[in-house]
Amino acid sequence: MAIEINNLRRLLHTVEALSELGPALAAKREFSETARLMLSAVMEAARAREGTLFLFSDKPAILTSASSQGFALLPDPAFIPLLPKHVHALTAAQGPIVLNPSTYPVFLSSNGNVAPELFKCLAPLKAGGALAGMVALGRRSGDALYETSELDALELLCTYIALAVHNHSLTLTIAQRVSENLRLMASLHGFYDTALEAFATAIDVKHVNIHGHSLRVGRYAAAIGEAMGMQASEVAALRSAGYLHDIGKVAVDRRLFSKPGALDPEEFREMADHTTVGHQIVSSVQFPWPKIPEIVRWHHERNDGSGYPDKLGQNDLPMPVRIVGVADSFDAMTSARPYRGPLSIGSALNDLVRMSPQKFDPNVVQGLLIQVRRDAVGSNRSPLIEGIPVNIAAGDIDHLAATLQHKVSHAKAYLT
Repeated sequence: MAIEINNLRRLLHTVEALSELGPALAAKREFSETARLMLSAVMEAARAREGTLFLFSDKPAILTSASSQGFALLPDPAFIPLLPKHVHALTAAQGPIVLNPSTYPVFLSSNGNVAPELFKCLAPLKAGGALAGMVALGRRSGDALYETSELDALELLCTYIALAVHNHSLTLTIAQRVSENLRLMASLHGFYDTALEAFATAIDVKHVNIHGHSLRVGRYAAAIGEAMGMQASEVAALRSAGYLHDIGKVAVDRRLFSKPGALDPEEFREMADHTTVGHQIVSSVQFPWPKIPEIVRWHHERNDGSGYPDKLGQNDLPMPVRIVGVADSFDAMTSARPYRGPLSIGSALNDLVRMSPQKFDPNVVQGLLIQVRRDAVGSNRSPLIEGIPVNIAAGDIDHLAATLQHKVSHAKAYLT
């Protein structure tokens, strides 16, 4: 009889929590307040002293706290990057999960800024079979274990919370979501390269002809910086800027990437806007490298002022901007496009030398020549150019370097 009375009380407690949750979901208010109310209802129903409501983003896969209560030292925001195995385990879970030392690594990684061991119970939030977020509960009063009745109540409440979280994610614009995720990535240290590589891959996903473009630009930019004698921190900044230089293309219409002919003026304007959209996205992120926003905005500017969006000349362009501009142009030349095939390595280098110093900084182009020559003679520790034959001999690269040096010297003599 006592057990039945306790079960009835718990059922009434759950119904009470649902009655409080309904108005919270329906009200028009900031999501942060809705998240707080939803988490309070769940913690009350489960009799938890500590709890966090996480939102899930899949590019890259990461859980980010939307509301947290009871934890004394939990960062704000708290975030947990996830590997594919963690996403799969959370998505496949049937109801809430009581954690123990053997199950922490199954569902959570330790690469974020919060220790998974703080949580005693997880409730994945799923909408349409896809992971939308997670409720993570900590200790209960007296460190009591979570029992079946609390887990049943938690599962019922989380069904409704998952829909609210999913609806919230649909209201965010692409640029907002990318910016928020980048802001989280920027506070990580050892997780940087992997996270930014994931962003680079996501940026290029719109069209098969640009797959890998951002990763290659990052690699080329870093290599040029090394050839120019830059410090390791500056080289790391160039690599990250190369990964992110085209991030504004997430807001560009997919059809423009596959158009076989030239873009009309309106289409070109829309494509060119990726520089300013990207600048807006990364400007809200505190990177360790302050030049990234201006590199994203100005990587299509040229020495003679013919670029966009601000028509800047050589004296207005910081060296990292010039480096990423050359790296971007070199990869564009040597990659296939809907309207043309790829240029050979030799043809692309000839074009860059021909357009220096009018369009490109000759010192930067020399840095690229140095690295391609190392590829040609096999002296690079790892090849700079992958998947494309380096069809130019070291002697021909030396000839291009001499031609470029003569052009620069001639221009200086002419100016004096």
